[in-house]
Amino acid sequence: MALQEQLDRFKKQQEKCQSTLTSIAKSRPSKPSITPKAVPAAAPPSTSARAPAPAVKFSNDTERLQHINSIRKAPAGAQIKRVIDLLLETRQAFTPEQINDHCYVDMNSNKAVFDSLRNNLKVHYDGKRFSYKSKHDLKDKSQLLVLIRKFPEGIAVIDLKDAYPNVMDDLQALKAVGQIWLLSNFDSQEDIAYPNDPRMVIKVDDDLKQLFRGIELPRDMLDIEKDLQKNGMKPCDQYCKEEGRSSGAGHFHKAKGQEEEA
Repeated sequence: MALQEQLDRFKKQQEKCQSTLTSIAKSRPSKPSITPKAVPAAAPPSTSARAPAPAVKFSNDTERLQHINSIRKAPAGAQIKRVIDLLLETRQAFTPEQINDHCYVDMNSNKAVFDSLRNNLKVHYDGKRFSYKSKHDLKDKSQLLVLIRKFPEGIAVIDLKDAYPNVMDDLQALKAVGQIWLLSNFDSQEDIAYPNDPRMVIKVDDDLKQLFRGIELPRDMLDIEKDLQKNGMKPCDQYCKEEGRSSGAGHFHKAKGQEEEA
């Protein structure tokens, strides 16, 4: 039976109950004397007198049923998203009946929604219950670090952010203690997580090697500094002071002093 038909039927029942109360109230003056034994006969009016309480329930239930009706009439994609959000937030496994109780998506009556969720990449279905399925099955920070160390070329943070609830906090914690790097990709501006391990062997493409070896650097450090500034890099005074102890930097300062004398 449709929800609207249930609402109409419930409303008619309320109206019938109200008319019964009115007729009972009108019949009371016609009985001037009522013996004590007749008091139990007045029980139906006293029971019916509780009818105003369901009237409040009727208003609340109407709003709830209208909300449920709007959800079930929504497009399949909206219902699928509602279920996935429930699975993601709770990280629990639910039967179709439990999903209906929690978010009002009646999967048993909507085959399109049921089949889409059963085959969804973000959902695991064991034949009875649905649960959320992240790309990487991780439980805590230690497992997160082990996974990142398996990707010396970096792993996208977007592939990790739904692994477990506080994974983003753990990423920042690993970065704070120097166990990983979080760098942005220049193309997509997305963060990439890299393991910070000097023993790690990083594979470099041959094209990048050739490009690096084919770059001819200026002989004068001043020209190198100008080229770096053209590419948006700022000079580091502390770095220059430390490098001043080396022979190369000494040659740079010596050459700079000769130019000033000239």
